[in-house]
Amino acid sequence: MTLDRLLAERSLTKYRLSKLSGVPYTTISDICSGKAEMKKCSAETVYKLAKALDVSMEELVADSLTGRRDFELFKSEICHRVRRMGDMDFIIDTLRGREIRTYEERKWYPECLYLLAMLDYISRVNDVPLCSEYDDLRRCRLQNTLYPRGIRVLSAVAGNDDAMKESEREAIPEFMRFNIVESEVRNVV
Repeated sequence: MTLDRLLAERSLTKYRLSKLSGVPYTTISDICSGKAEMKKCSAETVYKLAKALDVSMEELVADSLTGRRDFELFKSEICHRVRRMGDMDFIIDTLRGREIRTYEERKWYPECLYLLAMLDYISRVNDVPLCSEYDDLRRCRLQNTLYPRGIRVLSAVAGNDDAMKESEREAIPEFMRFNIVESEVRNVV
């Protein structure tokens, strides 16, 4: 997640983040403008910023890394974002941002569809009509079902797919629509 986005989510200015974190204003400004890269910052700078923003260091540097982050970490970050922002702010922020389309353009379909599923789920539980902007994506489906890592491990250890079948029965419909098995998005720590 970009530093600019985190600042916007928290209604913080660069100056206020500088005061909260102890990181010089010029460093924060350079990161936001693209003059400096988060991945090239010292561990101490990343730690101070992450602590002040109440995010993990991994979440703070994930977008600046060249590779794609682990899907389980991505899911966790989305769940934490919902918890941190609240349902309505998450809906508004997701609809205002281009994150879903950005993932689609990168051909990162699991991330794209997971975020859309979360948007649709949160909209349903809050009686908010779905945004038609993503109707084209709502007709998509991952070719292979994505199970949580814990379910895959449990099935491998048991030597059968009982855990997978059970997790599919308990899955949230908005996620299953895209072939993503997800049953718990609220109880994150």
